[in-house]
Amino acid sequence: MAEGASRVEIPPDLAGQRFDQILPGLFPGHSRSHLAGEVKAGRIRLDGREVPPRTRVRGGESVDWRRSDAPVLGDRPEAIDLAIVFEDDNLLVLDKPAGLVVHPGAGNPAGTLLNALLHHDPKLAQIPRAGIVHRLDKDTSGLLVVARSLPAQTALVAMLAARDIHRRYVAIVNGVPVAGGTVDAPLDRHPTDRLRRAVQEGGRPAVTHYRVREKFRAHASLQCELESGRTHQIRVHMAHAGWPLVGDSLYGRGLKLPRGATPRLTGALRGFKRQALHAEHLGFAHPVTGEALAFDAEPPRDLLDLLEALREDAAGAGRGI
Repeated sequence: MAEGASRVEIPPDLAGQRFDQILPGLFPGHSRSHLAGEVKAGRIRLDGREVPPRTRVRGGESVDWRRSDAPVLGDRPEAIDLAIVFEDDNLLVLDKPAGLVVHPGAGNPAGTLLNALLHHDPKLAQIPRAGIVHRLDKDTSGLLVVARSLPAQTALVAMLAARDIHRRYVAIVNGVPVAGGTVDAPLDRHPTDRLRRAVQEGGRPAVTHYRVREKFRAHASLQCELESGRTHQIRVHMAHAGWPLVGDSLYGRGLKLPRGATPRLTGALRGFKRQALHAEHLGFAHPVTGEALAFDAEPPRDLLDLLEALREDAAGAGRGI
């Protein structure tokens, strides 16, 4: 394939959907309108053919995008510290802090992970979205993989679409599930609130598996694993299951304190101002060499402090303190 081109295969579960509707999932970080324009211009093809954006796909077809060799970004490099877990000529694995936006956008024109990546490696300006192939919400911490070459970017996008990248998260939720389970519920934009996602019949398939790691008096620590990677997926699915994330102002149900909570726990819960979610593990085959890679990142200090406060409160209640 020519330099500046990308190829992915359409997963079978997207059969029947419109070509222009599935493209943002195949090429993350690009708007649907931009991708539809590329289809109309003949630069994105389905099985080697130019097709209208509204074409229904069968699943299994190849999608080729022949991109311009010109730099694809106009964003400025910024000297923002990055916690690099792994780096070679083809990829980076980063531990993103909570509070760092991944892409520039409305309300966040600068100071993002993308700006930091361009400063770290100016050659990333030649790769769509500076090599970012998946996202974490601004206030979610943890591991992200970034492509440093077009072959790696093409391979990683295909691996994400084929669910060949293993992602595991730790979440602290309100409520105490009896046991783990699976949430299999399609997601789409909320019908009235553009900032939210919602479980919607006819939405994009989304599956989250969760199990209980620790139970506290009114909260629990969960391990969550994704089969799909939809926007806000864990946050929406856990709220839908009845276990909204601690600190989640968008999908949560307010502060939950156990009776007689310790002052430390009360302060920790009142002061936790982000969703209690951390991407702790990434596992995948190297997109160029095929080597099996696995990375783990300990939760940040705020999440560890919250867990310690929950454990102390539960232990004190058990002793009758």
